[in-house]
Amino acid sequence: MMSRPAIARGRVELGALAAATVILTVLRGYASACVGFGDSEALYAAYALHPQPAYLDHPGLIGLAARAIGGGTAPSPERAHAVTSLLALLVPWAMASACRASGAPWRRALAAGFVVALVPEMSIGLFAMTPDLLLSLSWIGALGFAAWALTAPPGSRRSFIGFSAAGLLAGVAAASKASGALLMIALAVTYASRSARAHAKSIAPWAGWAAGACVTAPVVGFEARSGWPMLQHRLIDTQSAAGLSLLNVGALVGGQIAYLSPVVAILVVGAARALWRGRTGGPVGRLLFNACAIPATALLPLCLWSRVAEPHWLAPALLALAPAAARAELIPSRRSVIAACAVAGTMTAVVFAWVLTPSSARLFPASYQALDLSRELYGWPETVRAVRELVAAARRSTSVRGDVVVVGPHWVICAQLDAALRGEVPVGCNSPLRDDFDGWWPRRRWRSSDTIVWVTDARFGMPPPLASHFIVSARPVTIERGGRVIRRFVILTLTRRDEA
Repeated sequence: MMSRPAIARGRVELGALAAATVILTVLRGYASACVGFGDSEALYAAYALHPQPAYLDHPGLIGLAARAIGGGTAPSPERAHAVTSLLALLVPWAMASACRASGAPWRRALAAGFVVALVPEMSIGLFAMTPDLLLSLSWIGALGFAAWALTAPPGSRRSFIGFSAAGLLAGVAAASKASGALLMIALAVTYASRSARAHAKSIAPWAGWAAGACVTAPVVGFEARSGWPMLQHRLIDTQSAAGLSLLNVGALVGGQIAYLSPVVAILVVGAARALWRGRTGGPVGRLLFNACAIPATALLPLCLWSRVAEPHWLAPALLALAPAAARAELIPSRRSVIAACAVAGTMTAVVFAWVLTPSSARLFPASYQALDLSRELYGWPETVRAVRELVAAARRSTSVRGDVVVVGPHWVICAQLDAALRGEVPVGCNSPLRDDFDGWWPRRRWRSSDTIVWVTDARFGMPPPLASHFIVSARPVTIERGGRVIRRFVILTLTRRDEA
């Protein structure tokens, strides 16, 4: 618990973090009632309808979480975002606690939590129902408990509790996202290091690590039995254009500046220097160094090599930098921290205003609307309503499941449809590459259906010619926002030729 003197010394930082928490919670709560799923979110919501230990993109924990939020089915966007808003508010407080457990004074720990709260990657990105939210909470928690255990007497009750919690949370991180396995490796390397030798002689760190491994066992077992499809998809199937290039370097650097905000990105560089200097500063210094260096060793080359890499892939390696900076002897000036928070907070406010203000759609010229990524959050209720009407019109009294199917040209369309329809009708997909829908409702099945309700938008155009079916109707759905057309859908009904 925080002592009264510590509260007095850190009352400004505590108040700032509390205020940021309240403001962000209000903004996220309002957004929960306004926006739908992003395309990736919709895929994770669809996981809830098809429970399995792992999927092509991620381990299965996010699917279990989505199913729990939805009460056994895919959750609605409003309900999912209400839960993610509550979980996201815990992240900066968890980081402040991890900083304190790592040896930072409460004032610095709270300041670090405040910075984390405002960073766009956290303040905006963790509003979404994604594996990254589960990964962030469990990764930060594992670091905090491991640091707490490493500073306890070897063999003590505190060390046993800390190592147990750290191991379990690391297992949760690995079951949330494949990069979480790098935290498991970092913990093992730390426990085996010279600085943690006294603890390594006890069973506590290894028992905790084994408990975490048990959490990931279903994922590993499923992948092994299935021929490692996640690795195949992530490292081979989607990497046809991979290769080191200046474009990848620019995307990585620019992405970090945008996701972290420019001043925070500069502070991150300083935190990395502090981490390097503190790597020999006892077991906690070694823990933080390993938790950053080991993930970075794997994730940084992947981001530089892959053309489909996203800036947030590197985020797990950066989480240990906050405790490292908070406990360092040389810390950033108060002015630089205030500047970082001001810039990050402004960027966060601008994004929320952009997404939640309908008139912002007018700011993009019509020819550049494709650059407005917020469009994917709107338009699906109207489109799904039209799909349901067409499906109902196509069904007969003798229809069985699969006679009428809904199909999209790409997983971003299919995921939104599957999540919204919640199993009412099978959803197939015609993505250029194999995706999860090929396992849930294979192409050979939907191509043999009596009626196909094909949903597309301006990005993908008309369906490919199907020798077995012909188009009997086309229904446009136009989505407006702020008086501007932002999306155009077309819903086609295709019927088997022998049914005509």
